[in-house]
Amino acid sequence: MAKPATKPKAAPSAAKTKPAKAGDNSVSPDELKSYYRTMLLIRRFEERAGQLYGMGLIGGFCHLYIGQEAVVVGMQSTIDGKDAIITSYRDHGHMIAAGMDPKGVMAELTGRSGGYSHGKGGSMHMFSREKNFYGGHGIVGAQVPIGTGLAFAHKYHGNKNVSLTYFGDGSANQGQVYEAMNMAALWKLPVIYIIENNRYGMGTSVERSTAVTELYKHGEAFGIPGEAVDGMDVLAVRAAGERAVEHAKGGNGPYILEMQTYRYRGHSMSDPAKYRSKEEVDKYRNERDPIDHLKARLIEQKILDDAQLKAIDAEIRKIVGDAAEFAQHSPEPDPSELWTDVLVGA
Repeated sequence: MAKPATKPKAAPSAAKTKPAKAGDNSVSPDELKSYYRTMLLIRRFEERAGQLYGMGLIGGFCHLYIGQEAVVVGMQSTIDGKDAIITSYRDHGHMIAAGMDPKGVMAELTGRSGGYSHGKGGSMHMFSREKNFYGGHGIVGAQVPIGTGLAFAHKYHGNKNVSLTYFGDGSANQGQVYEAMNMAALWKLPVIYIIENNRYGMGTSVERSTAVTELYKHGEAFGIPGEAVDGMDVLAVRAAGERAVEHAKGGNGPYILEMQTYRYRGHSMSDPAKYRSKEEVDKYRNERDPIDHLKARLIEQKILDDAQLKAIDAEIRKIVGDAAEFAQHSPEPDPSELWTDVLVGA
């Protein structure tokens, strides 16, 4: 196997925004503040989405990302705007981390024309070519071959970009996932498979559904390296993400990151989550919460104080409130829209 390509050294005058060595986890105060802000925005957005669902303003399925915020924020910090992102139906956090407007995301949740899919996709099917966000996919595991195809396109065009392909532990045993991994390894495609292991596929624990519970090892048959990551720690995610991105961009093929995380809510809004104890959920909330941990770090390092943290929270609550207002007052799609966006023209 070829050695990973080394990164060119930055010019002395260039501002250093990334660690000199992948995975060394040196980040600036501004980066830490940015991670905190984005994770908090995702958390507050999802809380409001849950409220709107309870009010009957969001129809269909709605899968919240509360508890898993560090995964997508940490990974997003390792890529640039030309890299591709694709995920499953638990996708709101990925959209916000990718820079998509919360107003457009919330409007899509409520089925309004101001949404990213013009109110026709709902919670599970959003898309932004501008942000290189390719969905939001409702079929379990179906995004994995597509994400692999995006990596093929990157390699075909020689643009040195990667495809971040997210899926959950419930998708990890899908046959199409292994077919995609085989092709990615065979052709050395620049794809990073990010398994968001929140311990339960719908209501079934990983231990009851998976023979090899170390999900990062699921690519060993194809020679794909992988590692387990503390998905509740944004800096651990960033460090692992940088190693994976360096590997993939160096022409060495795919990489697997198993993000060991936890969702606080049920599988979807209709799931009472009776298959796990209140004590288990409370333990993660009280001892492992990714936002609380980063908040403590910011205070400990005297980057932000309580007043500044409260100001950030108030600002984010306003952003989310404005998004909810926009979503509720944006018009519904005209019935004629049923005939649009069906086919793509040449």
